[in-house]
Amino acid sequence: MTTETLDGRADLTGHCLIAMPGMGDPRFAHSVVYLCAHSGEGSMGLIINKPTPEISLGHLLEQLELEHGPHQAAQTVYFGGPVETGRGFVLHSNDYRSPVATLEVCNVLHLSTTLDVLEEIGGGNGPERFIVALGYAGWGPGQLEDEIAQNGWLTCPGTPELILGTPDNDKWEKALETIGVPALALSAQAGRA
Repeated sequence: MTTETLDGRADLTGHCLIAMPGMGDPRFAHSVVYLCAHSGEGSMGLIINKPTPEISLGHLLEQLELEHGPHQAAQTVYFGGPVETGRGFVLHSNDYRSPVATLEVCNVLHLSTTLDVLEEIGGGNGPERFIVALGYAGWGPGQLEDEIAQNGWLTCPGTPELILGTPDNDKWEKALETIGVPALALSAQAGRA
């Protein structure tokens, strides 16, 4: 469910963007982006289906000199987007709240960006379900709305099942299914009514 912002625009915070096949930027090809913030000031989201093959959670925790268990060694770290790729973001279930800073994106998903959440994850005391991403996707005022109007993106609800419970290779098609669009029906040349 979307809400309206003060300027009458739909607030897409907590929704997902689904890249259309004709997406011009290859970094976003077949991507699903969870929007953590959307307002008249701009938008911020995390790509939730693009693992970074060269970096695992265990590797990241080692680089940060944080302890971790063997079950975290091979966990996925995602390419969250092309902005601030050295900065980490943890999108997680609402069973954890950082004592330093956690943003409640919606009632079931939160975003933490401070080192303490990674310390807690390494120690086995963090959120039950989470995605660790490096970098984020960002849009200036009106930029995302323009891209949506130009058929660059479709939107769907950002459910925990889609974000945290669907295999990465299936997220794009599953996101389309949530709005009743079969992936095979899309072409790179989307029409406008």
